[in-house]
Amino acid sequence: MRGNSFGKMISITSFGESHGAGIGVVVDGVPPGIDFSLDQLQTELDRRAPGKVKGTTSRKEPDSAEILSGVFENKTLGTPIAVFIKNTNQRSKDYEKLKEEYRPGHADETYIQKYGIRDHRGGGRSSGRETIARVIGGYFAGLIISKINVKAFVSKLGPFEFKEIPDKLEKEFLPYGYPDESKNSEIEKYLLELKKNGESRGGTVKIVIDNCPSGLGEPSFDKLKADFSKALMSIGAVVSFSYGLGEEFAEVEGSSASSNQENFGGIEGGISNGKRILLKITFKPTSTVGDKAKEGRHDPCIIPRAIPVVEAMVKLVLADHYLRQNAYLNGMWNE
Repeated sequence: MRGNSFGKMISITSFGESHGAGIGVVVDGVPPGIDFSLDQLQTELDRRAPGKVKGTTSRKEPDSAEILSGVFENKTLGTPIAVFIKNTNQRSKDYEKLKEEYRPGHADETYIQKYGIRDHRGGGRSSGRETIARVIGGYFAGLIISKINVKAFVSKLGPFEFKEIPDKLEKEFLPYGYPDESKNSEIEKYLLELKKNGESRGGTVKIVIDNCPSGLGEPSFDKLKADFSKALMSIGAVVSFSYGLGEEFAEVEGSSASSNQENFGGIEGGISNGKRILLKITFKPTSTVGDKAKEGRHDPCIIPRAIPVVEAMVKLVLADHYLRQNAYLNGMWNE
């Protein structure tokens, strides 16, 4: 599979490069007869699309989805679903000087070391545009687990920090994914200043999962926490993952840790316990800085546009384990 596929019962295989013809994905394992809405899929893609939020990349792409297979008369067929997004606003000449120059923190040098060849235009396969495939996969995964609520939000971005869990998790925290929307103008100013100075910042994202049934996850290698970690750590700029009390477990005694079941973040023994699941990930600052950032169309902070990608990867894990558990209960899983 060469690392381009993710999932077992429901899987995605992504293809395409940042400055190639486009980005596509094949989603396999979606059950037949599920209602499909191209408008709803496009809404998810628009949340991730570039050029829509001040202080992020100036590259503008419509990211219009073309359904090639697997859907008929607005229902899934149970066959592989192929979706393609054309690239329309490439500026490949901006990257000519990077043919022989490796940017620290990017996959430039490691791609050469691995394959002996690379597409230097916009990062090629390692570009953030690859995440389009994940958002599409997450949309179809969400159709399978429609009763499970998944919400990601920015908990820290530079000097801005939101420590609590928002009260209204059904709300869209536009445009930056930060729950305290009174800070939006300050965040915009902060990001524009970073962009002007050729600087970047990282931060943290928290994910809240409600109405997740108990029993999802396997007892050994496919623990729910392990699959969440793999899914979220596979997002390009994510550098750490934790759940529940996370790294704070190192600061408390066992009696204190075990006194509150919420400390375990809805997962015990690698299996969901039916309670709220809490996850947390850290994003590194964008690696393109200095003159290269000023010259190109780069995000000084990718986190606001990464929120739908984060939610999509979580939904893919949940849908995969939901289908596995149903197979167990129905006596179909024989591994």
